[in-house]
Amino acid sequence: MTAPDATSPAATSATSPSWRDSLAVYLQPRVLIVLFLGFSSGLPLALSGSTLLVWMAEAGVDLGTIGLFALVGTPYTLKFLWAPLVDALHVPFFTHAFGRRRGWLVFAQLLLIGAILLLALTDPARSPLLVALGALLVATMSSTQDIVVDAFRVESLPESEQAAGMAAYVAAYRIGMLVSTAGALFIVTGFEAIVPRGAAWMWGYVVMAALVLIGTVTALAATEPAQSARAEAATQDEGALTRVFHAALGAFSEFLSRKEAWVVLAFVVLFKFTDAFSGNMTVPFVIDIGFTRNDYAVIVKGVGIIATLAGGFAGGFVARRYSLATSLWI
Repeated sequence: MTAPDATSPAATSATSPSWRDSLAVYLQPRVLIVLFLGFSSGLPLALSGSTLLVWMAEAGVDLGTIGLFALVGTPYTLKFLWAPLVDALHVPFFTHAFGRRRGWLVFAQLLLIGAILLLALTDPARSPLLVALGALLVATMSSTQDIVVDAFRVESLPESEQAAGMAAYVAAYRIGMLVSTAGALFIVTGFEAIVPRGAAWMWGYVVMAALVLIGTVTALAATEPAQSARAEAATQDEGALTRVFHAALGAFSEFLSRKEAWVVLAFVVLFKFTDAFSGNMTVPFVIDIGFTRNDYAVIVKGVGIIATLAGGFAGGFVARRYSLATSLWI
């Protein structure tokens, strides 16, 4: 009796994971670690963005100043510039105590907590410049955390769990954003019942800073990725500048050496191209056809978050069950 051909249905069913296996991957410890780190990554975004703008508007800051605060998000766009530094340089004590990735994770999260607490102590009405500095520090440390979490996720998960890990990360990221927007506003409202409005905002941000500890505890409970440990051992005799150069050069050369790299790059750009345009036009379009601001808020924070979570987990489930090309078509 001959073995089934690799392309036959029998071979496919033997190698393709079952539906139960596809669902069980979300309960793998490695995926759960990525999930909690995703929450920690999504939490700070609104604290230097939409939630901060609500605080400033309530404090009576003029619209022109509020509009300039869009520049605070610049570190999220430019984080690729210092990613090689995070990849190659050691953090005194932290790298030795926790490892290459976990050391940077704990270090960035502790600085992030400090930046959020600094922002909590500011007064938007009296010192908008200090608020801008605090928000810039929050965005910088948050984007640094994103760099490390992305590297940790890729190095920690085997290829079969990458899609599920990304789905869990995105879902938790969205939940973190929801907590720091709607959740933070509800918390501030609760504090207003016992303290003045300014103090309520301060304590709301203190609670948000405390929630970052979820990511810190997760980083401490995790183990250093084996791939990171091997890379660290291979470069331990190199100087700091040499490691940075090799990290920057390696990131680009490794990608460009892949088959059809430019096609992949074009796909990613075009994939996000329409989303960027439609994202900017969604609000005026919805308002123009008769919906109110409250209607739009309910859709984005209610139905929108449900659809995002469902789509993220469905995508990870499909990608584990089928090939990447088939999953993209689906």
